[in-house]
Amino acid sequence: MLKNEGYKIRNQTKPHFLTFTVVDWVDVFTRQRYKDLLIENLNYCIVNKGMVVFGYVLMSNHMHIIIQSKNGQLSDLIRDFKKHTSKRIIASINQEPESRREWILERFTVAAKNHSRNKKYQFWKYGNHPEEIYSEKFMWSKLDYIHLNPLRAGLVEKASDYLYSSATNYVRGEGKVKITKLANPVVDVLKPWNFWKSISW
Repeated sequence: MLKNEGYKIRNQTKPHFLTFTVVDWVDVFTRQRYKDLLIENLNYCIVNKGMVVFGYVLMSNHMHIIIQSKNGQLSDLIRDFKKHTSKRIIASINQEPESRREWILERFTVAAKNHSRNKKYQFWKYGNHPEEIYSEKFMWSKLDYIHLNPLRAGLVEKASDYLYSSATNYVRGEGKVKITKLANPVVDVLKPWNFWKSISW
C-alpha cells in the first residue's frame, strides 16, 4: 500500500487523484527538457504499461494526475513510473548543460540520506496523497482543480493555453499526453477563474 498522512490506495483497480512532488519543491520543471522527459514517460506508460490518464497538470515542482491501472496494479505502476522518471531526469541533469546542477544534486543527495532505501539521489518525495475517484462528480471536481492550477499560479489567462495540462485535450481535442477524455462538456476557464467562464463548445 502507498501511504501518506493517512491516505492509501485500497483498491488497485480504481482511478485515483495523485500528486507527485519533487523533494524540497525544487523547480526542476522550469526546464523544457525535463518536462519533455516526464511527458515522454507518461506516454510510454499509457502505451506499454496499462496506464490510463484522465487528467494531469505539470507545474514547476509537482504534478497532479488522475490515473488508473488497466492491470489492477496501480501501486506498482506508480512506483515504476516515479523510479524511471527520476533516473532519466537525474541523468539529464548530470549530462546536459545545467547552471543549477550542483545545487539541485545537493538537494537530492541530502534528501536521499534521510531514507535508507535510497542510493545516491532522491528526486520525488515519498507518498502521493492518493484519493480514490468514487464518483463522476468527484472526478470532475478534481479535473477542475487540476486545470485551474496554472491560472492560480498566474501563468496563463485561459486553462487551455497551458500546454502541459490535459485542459488542451478537453478543449482542443489534442495535447501532449494521450489521455482518456471523459465525455462530459468542459468549461474553459478564463482568468479571473472564479468570475468568468467560456464554454469550449
